[in-house]
Amino acid sequence: MAQVRLILALHNHQPVGNFDGVFEDAYRASYLPFLEVLEGYSEIPFALHTSGPLLEWLVERHPGYVARLRRLVESGRLEILGGGFFEPILTMVPHRDRVGQIRAFTGYLDEVFGARVRGMWIAERVWEQSLVSSIVEAGIEYTILDDYHFLRAGCAEDDVFGYFLTEDDGHLLKVFPGSERLRYTIPFQEPHATYEFLRRLAERRPGATVVFADDGEKFGAWPKTFDHVYTRRWLNHFCDMLVANRDWLETTTLGRAADASLPLGKIYLADGSYREMTEWALPPESLGAYQRGVRRLAGLADAGDLERFFRPGGSWRNFKARYAECDEMYTRMLDVSRRLAAAEGADPDYLEVARQELYRGQCNCPYWHGSFGGLYLPHLRNAIYRSLIAAENALDEAQGRSGPRVALEVADFNLDARQEVRLANDRLIALVRPAQGGQIYELDVRHCTTNVLATLDRRPEAYHATIREAAARLAAGQEPRVSLGANEPVTFKQDGLDRLLIYDRHPRKALVDHIYPVDLTLDDLIAGREVECGDFAAGTYLARVQREARRVAVILERPGRAGDGTIRIRKTIELKAGSPELAVSYLLEDLPRAACLVFAVEINLAAMAGHAPDRYYADLSGSRLGLLDDRLDLPHSSGLTLTDEWLDLAVSLSWSQAAGLWCFPIETVSQSEGGFEGVYQSSAVIPHWHVTADEHGRWEVSIRWSLDHPRRQPGAPGESGRLLAEVSSG
Repeated sequence: MAQVRLILALHNHQPVGNFDGVFEDAYRASYLPFLEVLEGYSEIPFALHTSGPLLEWLVERHPGYVARLRRLVESGRLEILGGGFFEPILTMVPHRDRVGQIRAFTGYLDEVFGARVRGMWIAERVWEQSLVSSIVEAGIEYTILDDYHFLRAGCAEDDVFGYFLTEDDGHLLKVFPGSERLRYTIPFQEPHATYEFLRRLAERRPGATVVFADDGEKFGAWPKTFDHVYTRRWLNHFCDMLVANRDWLETTTLGRAADASLPLGKIYLADGSYREMTEWALPPESLGAYQRGVRRLAGLADAGDLERFFRPGGSWRNFKARYAECDEMYTRMLDVSRRLAAAEGADPDYLEVARQELYRGQCNCPYWHGSFGGLYLPHLRNAIYRSLIAAENALDEAQGRSGPRVALEVADFNLDARQEVRLANDRLIALVRPAQGGQIYELDVRHCTTNVLATLDRRPEAYHATIREAAARLAAGQEPRVSLGANEPVTFKQDGLDRLLIYDRHPRKALVDHIYPVDLTLDDLIAGREVECGDFAAGTYLARVQREARRVAVILERPGRAGDGTIRIRKTIELKAGSPELAVSYLLEDLPRAACLVFAVEINLAAMAGHAPDRYYADLSGSRLGLLDDRLDLPHSSGLTLTDEWLDLAVSLSWSQAAGLWCFPIETVSQSEGGFEGVYQSSAVIPHWHVTADEHGRWEVSIRWSLDHPRRQPGAPGESGRLLAEVSSG
């Protein structure tokens, strides 16, 4: 009888909206070569979770690979793990969507592999005890969490080799602890390190079951791992080690281990995730304090006994508190989910389309940020909105809504205990936040399923201190070796990242109202030397609405500071049935007769690539002014168009009074497993006027938006040209 059972469980995932080339690179570097090696070891069974977005891509692009997996399933060598179809954080979605996603994916896995799915992968191992009821209701028997979860619940390190029962509302679920130790030895240390760990375990705990459960991309797709794992044959050597020790070491699957052994006992686990995630969820200042505590703890003689009780305390849900953009996607997703639940009984075909798009819009990656989370990646945020807008379009079809129409709703759409206003027609959806500067914080263009306000604010992150320190060492001619949890060189994907560490004082949305000093320049704005002479940018506006059969409007009004005095701003946002246009009018009142104010309206536009030849600024006559990451300083402008030919979208802005115009890119600095890099997030478009009062102390201007298909220029590329541009520009 084997003294130790070893379960190898891999999690392969690519998020909704990731570039096709990223899928292909990961397939070539990791998924395919791993399978090719394991196929040669008939003695080694393993478990595999392939997320829904990745599996759909594999079925379409590499059906031969899928067929090879199916043969392993049929031979009993491969256990297929289920989960939420599009890899949602289960704590983020309503119970009905948890159950729906898991059941839908189980059905799909049965269709693709003929697999009986008993176990599942928990996305990012984010756990709350109430998930048990949803998971069991969806038909799942067991899952995997990190041993970190169990140590936090009070288990000793030697008591987590097997599986436990956990319970919620009378529902029982088997939960296997995944070994954190093996996550760091496999594949980064030589196979002998794993052998030594397992051999000592066999001596201490004969009959133990130990689980390695981690990302499959570690085997070839992570930086520098392909050469280590395949060229230098680490994986072959590791498999040889397992086969050579079959007299005491049995490789098995979760299902076989569950059937062959009894639970270690019952346990109730605290809310949490893996260790690093609970750190990333902390605010920067709290994370810094925790890291200082970790260093102090390491110097204590009894550090080993204390470590499992010293934990960051960050909750995944607090990403929604840390990042307004995460919360905006989340609350938009909840709204679509509620609308879908209320639409039951409508056209079932369209409802199924809406449900699938909703599930895609729940893919977890853009909802958080750490070394891997994709909140900072515009194409992943855009994919979420694309799916949610498509779901809403399908719901309209399911309920027979067609043709020109207009509607206005007032509710707490973003769950901040304040009222927002939703204006919608058959072409556009606008969400307005009176309590936050009267700003438009979401603007959806329905024909191209794009939210042009899917922006991201520049804010402090804990790792920015690392960037500054490394940049200072580089400037001094030293190696940029600073602490990142390990004393490893810092990788900069471009120069000058420390100069991009500028933080925003207000949300980067639309209709952000400013009173600026008369000598403010574009260089001041770009460098973050922005000076406000008013309090309108984030102030609370009072709102009232107008509803007519073919027109809706919200009127926002606020008295506020302007220099040494007080003025009143009233702005009206209007939408008409059947129109791709949004009309905005401003009236400034109680202006001082003698003073000259600079009034500016900031509009940040996103969802379009910054540096690509088919994404560009143009004046209203069609003459190009530059790419979307260029800087513009125009002393006299009547309007501007931002075009993205690949999205089939042109956003045209025109104002009734000639203005000066500033445009510049908003870029953030983020981290990934590959290093630090700057990322284009949006283009700030800021028309500004030198305002002088009329005889009644008033001044007014109107801004007209048109969000429609681009005007085709003679000789412009058609669809094939746009597809080529997508491939070349990413």
